[in-house]
Parts: sequence; structure tokens; C-alpha cells
Amino acid sequence: MFSQMHSSTHDVAFRPKPQSSYSVPSSGEDSEENENDAGSSNEPTPTIGTPKSSPYINSYSSTYDYSSERGRGQVQPGLCGLSNLGNTCFMNSALQCLSNVPVLTRYFLENHYQEELNSDNPLGMKGEIAKTYAELIKQIWSGKYSYTIPRNFKTAVGRFAPQFSGYQQQDSHELLAFLLDGLHEDLNRIRKKPYVELRDADGRPDDEVADEAWKSHRLRNDSIIVDTFHGLFKSTLVCPECSKISITFDPFCYLSLPLPIKKERFIEVVLIRMDPAAKPMQYKLSVPKMGTVQDLCEALSRLTKISPDKMVVTDVYNHRFHKVFAPDEGLSHILDRDDIYVYEVPVNTCDDPDTLILPVYMRERKVRQNPSYNYNNVSTVLFGTPLLVPIPRKNTTYEDLYRIMLQKMSRYIQEPDSGDEWYGEEIKNCVKDGVIGDDDMKNDNIDGEAESEEDSSQGNDSHMNDNSMSDDEVNCDNRPHRMFSFHLVNSYGSAEIEHIRDDDRPIKFTNRSYLALDWDPKAKEKYYDEKQAEELDVDETVNATPMRKRQVISLKDCIQLFLVKEKLGADDPWYCPSCKKHQQATKKFDLWSLPKILVIHLKRFSYNRYWRDKLDTMVEFPTRDLDMSEFIINDGHGYATYDLIGVSNHYGGMGGGHYTAYGKSREDTQWYYFDDSSVSPASEDQCVSKAAYVLFYELKGSRCERSEKQTAQANRKSAAATQSSANCTEDNGTASSGEDDSMEIN
Repeated sequence: MFSQMHSSTHDVAFRPKPQSSYSVPSSGEDSEENENDAGSSNEPTPTIGTPKSSPYINSYSSTYDYSSERGRGQVQPGLCGLSNLGNTCFMNSALQCLSNVPVLTRYFLENHYQEELNSDNPLGMKGEIAKTYAELIKQIWSGKYSYTIPRNFKTAVGRFAPQFSGYQQQDSHELLAFLLDGLHEDLNRIRKKPYVELRDADGRPDDEVADEAWKSHRLRNDSIIVDTFHGLFKSTLVCPECSKISITFDPFCYLSLPLPIKKERFIEVVLIRMDPAAKPMQYKLSVPKMGTVQDLCEALSRLTKISPDKMVVTDVYNHRFHKVFAPDEGLSHILDRDDIYVYEVPVNTCDDPDTLILPVYMRERKVRQNPSYNYNNVSTVLFGTPLLVPIPRKNTTYEDLYRIMLQKMSRYIQEPDSGDEWYGEEIKNCVKDGVIGDDDMKNDNIDGEAESEEDSSQGNDSHMNDNSMSDDEVNCDNRPHRMFSFHLVNSYGSAEIEHIRDDDRPIKFTNRSYLALDWDPKAKEKYYDEKQAEELDVDETVNATPMRKRQVISLKDCIQLFLVKEKLGADDPWYCPSCKKHQQATKKFDLWSLPKILVIHLKRFSYNRYWRDKLDTMVEFPTRDLDMSEFIINDGHGYATYDLIGVSNHYGGMGGGHYTAYGKSREDTQWYYFDDSSVSPASEDQCVSKAAYVLFYELKGSRCERSEKQTAQANRKSAAATQSSANCTEDNGTASSGEDDSMEIN
């Protein structure tokens, strides 16, 4: 049983876990649209309903009129929502942020992309990503629709990136990374990429090496994306063996910043010692947040001097073992609400030839008499804390097992003496005062695995006729009156697999056996001290740890952490050209040059082999005047102050959630909240929240920043031209080349 519990949860009862809940800022509008995001809450959703449609529509051949599925009406350009096609809020969030990047949107609205479309680029998407994105941007900025349907864009993306082809929840940052790369290759001005040999610094000045690296990059990569989003890292690697220093300068499209998080967490556990006289002891353990159950055992070992190899860590729920944790299992599987019990055992493996660790449940027999039908209704109800009891593997009789259990529970039960009716007295009648014999405890439901945990928690019922007693019951004059009887049961403790007879034959157990102690209700009332059984001592660690104050993390803290020197992991070594072998070198990033549009990805989703988590840590970031100059090592870089223009938000946890966006409109310099097809005004302060996931900053005073008046005029002209073209189409009954309402331009 012991190894089975450690290697698998196959035979352990599981309780349903409550779904995570989270809140999303309300858009202030009622909703008729069905939000299909996994794990989404009941927040207000868009006002316009979107009919279901085929997941695959050809962007260039569909003749169906989707204009009826758009929210018509004159609106401010750019304030156009995007319908959720089924868990596509991640895509909508990224698109709304990118739509509010002025220089990129102007590029598409003014049709500059048509001059630079590179349909023959083998690394590109045949120009389809650029064309469908352009059509979507024109729709958003037409000023004609309150929302539109990005189905054609999604279809194009799914064609070239299968991970986005379905309707599962995805990551807005991953979609953004793919989209920027796809747009770059579709719009790359380099038709034939030359071969460029990368050179190490070899002691040359940083200015020279950086300039060479940037020029080499531009020889193969030249597009509006490079112009707008690409910056330059300085990467320094040092070999720990030969001290070889390798310096390279590498382009980047966004900064993925780690969050300074607590590396430890506290877990409360209850220790059950082998000594039956010892009360259970509660501890609060400080363990690595990304650690394993083995780390928990080692932390407890430091306090108790018990070897970690002699500990079994369990989650106890409803008086049964909900789960037994393997030593290498991640601590992320232990939740704060779980009741964790650690059992001290003499052996830790089923390979021990002499000792078996037997899981034991406590049950009380309940008898309800039904004279009308001449039968008794008998049920069993779980109570108390389950036990892990070491027993001999061989030659254990009923009397041996009974004595072992009495000794194990000696702290909280009184053993009857020789003069008591419950021990040693010859029983003249095995069935009296409504208490039935052991063999009457036959359960109709043998297949316990098919019974739900909710049903089993109510007890186990069986019906038997008072007149149908076995030979053992008739001839039981010499059998002692036990306080409890034994059954082998399923992992829920709800169904009998085998009744253990009270005789001298050895009992056969396996590594998968569960034992139930079925207490006679009168014996339990007289000899079982429930208060004493549930008492536990509290270690000073439970109350000694003070509550930590809420940590305030700034965006600059994240940047500084990103720039800290770190050692490469064993699974990610660097090949040292001097040593001629892979080494766990130290690596350090520095910022050499920053782009006009700085995209910052906050790494809220953290995971490794044992641990997965969504970090809802509040990161304070400025909406104006983010000064990056202190982080740039290039003295000749110049001005590096940024203003926030967009935020992609994620609400929820690892298993699901909802994405929204904030965007700053260049039409009126106001902030707006984009929640799928709903768009509503927002304040600048609302943009800073613990849901912020991807930040978009624009360089102040750069060539990409026009005056507000110039931007507004350009957008109004584009909207007017689109409206005029649409009017001509309606008057003439023919489709114009600018906007075709007979086709879903998205």
C-alpha cells in the first residue's frame, strides 16, 4: 500500500476543488454576448450579441455579408471592439494594444504596407498576416462600427501558427510575439537576405561591436517592425573554468521581465508520531516556493529530528486520505486550504519484507430498525483522523490486529479490563439491544470506485434480515465481545471489499489494502474519547512568524532584476570556444539601445518541473515619464523617456482567465478600456493594476510621436475617405477598393 500511495493517486479518493474566482473591471454596459473564456467570471460583457459562425472563413473569397454582425453607428475612430470568437480574448487584448501604437497604425491606414509587402519571403506568411491585419486596422479606425469580428484575421494566424488555430485559451504575449514576427517577415524590405558572419567582441570597444551587430541585423531585417520595436542587448558570458569572456550584441523586440517574488512560502502541517502516547503536533514550515515535498520533509526534520525518509505526507479530507504526496512532487500541489498530515513510519518502502504500512479509517456503525419490513438498516459513518499503522506482513491474526489497533489508539481510548462486558466475557447472544453481529455487515455496493465521494460521505448503508445469521454468529459463545470489527474497504472507506473474520487464521493484506475499524456505537460512546483524540499540541513556529507587510514592487525593480548577473542552469549550458565544452557560465544582460515603442512583458506565469503559478503581485509602473536612461550603458544613446500607451491585462490563474486591454487614444488623448466587443472610457489610474501583463510605452520626442493635432487630423481624413468610399459603393451598387461591406474585413 505504501509504495502505491507514493507512486500514484489511483486508489485515493479525490474531492472536487472549487474553481478560482477573480474580478474584472466592469465596462458599465449590460451584455448579451456569451463570453467563452475558460474560467471567466460573471463580469459585465459586451452589449452586442455575436451570432455563432463557421470557424473557418476564407478572407478573400467569402461573399457573405457580415456587415449585419457589426455594431453600426458613427463612433470615434479606434474605439471599435472585437468580438470574442470563443476564448479569443487573448488575441483581442493584444490587437487593441497594437492598434493604439500610432506609428504602426498610420503605416497601415496610409497603405505604406502595400509598397513593402514581401509575399515571396520564405520566412514570412506570404503577405497574408500583413494584409489581414491591415484590413482589421482599417475596420477598427473607420469610425463606422462599435465592434467588428476578427474571424478572418484569426483564420490567417491559425493557418501559419497551429497553436492558435483552435478555440483554446492562449497567451496574449505569445500571440503578440508571433504577430510582430509575422508582420516583420511579411513586410521585410530585404528581398534576398545576405549571409552575415557573427563575430565575437575579442576585446574590441563596445561602440564598434554594437554598431557592427546592428548593421548586420539590418542587412537581413529591415521593416516597420524593426524601425519601431527593435532594440539592442549587450550579452556577456564568462566561463567559470577558463574565465573566457564572450560579448555579443543581440536585437530584441520586447523585454520579458521577472518579478521579484518571495522565494519561500509557509505550509502548516500536523505531525502524527509513531509513539501512540504523543499528541499530534502542528507546525508551520518555511519551504521553497518552487520546492518539492522532499523539501517540506527536510524542513520538518530540522524541527523534529525525524528522518525525511520516514515521513509520509498526506492531504486528509472528510476523515479519509484525499491524497498521498510523492517526495518529488511539487509543493504547488499543496494548497493553503489543504489539511496536511505528516505520518512518522518505521519504513518507507513496500520492498520491506517484514513490515506493511496499512491505511486505517475509523467508522461508526449505525443501526436503524424497521419492524414493518423485518430488517435492520445498517450504515457506517467515517469519523476521526485516519491512521497509518505498521503491521507484520505475515501471520497477523485477528487478535494480533485488534491488539495493534488498541495499542495505536491507547492515548484516547480506554481498554476494557477483564471484568468488563466488552472483553473476555462469553457472549450468550451475539445479537442483542439492537447491536448486530459482524457478519451482518454486508454491503450491497461492492464496487466502491463507482460511488461518488459526496454519496460516500453520508455513510454506507446495507439491509439484512434478522433471521439470516451465519454459522459463526450462531456458534459464537466463546468469542469475545469486540469494541470494533474489521473490514477491508475501498480508498473512500465507503464500501466493504472483504469482511475479516474473527478467528485464528492469518489475515492476507496487499500493498493496496485499506482497513476500516467499525466501532460498535455503545463501545465508542463508552471508551472512545473524541476530544482527546482530536487534541493537538501547537509548536511555537505556528505563532512565531509575523505577518509580512505587503511588498511594493516597482517596474524599475523588475528591470534591475532582469539585469542581474545569473548562472546558467544545468539544462541550459553555454559552449565555451576556449574549453571546447559546455559550461554553466555566468550571464549578464545590459541595455545598449531602446526602440521607439518599448514593449515590456511582466513574467506573471512562472513554472518549472515541480511548480506552476500565476503571480498577481502588484507592480507599480508609471503612466508618464518612464526614464530608462539609468539602465542604458551606451553613453551616446540620448533621450530615453517614455509614456504609457497600452496595457494588456490578464485576470484569473494558470488554468484559465480573461484578457482585456487599456489603450490611449490619439484622437482625444483619453484612456479607454477594451473588453472584447465592449469599449468604455477609463481613467489613467485604472491602467495600473495587478492584472497588468504586457505594457506598451512610446518614446517621448521621437519621430514616431506627432503632435496630437496632426494625429487627429490624419485619422479624421482617413475616416472621412473611408466613409466617402462606402457611400459611393452604396450609391453605385459596386464594391470599392477601400472598404467592401460585402466582405468581413478583419
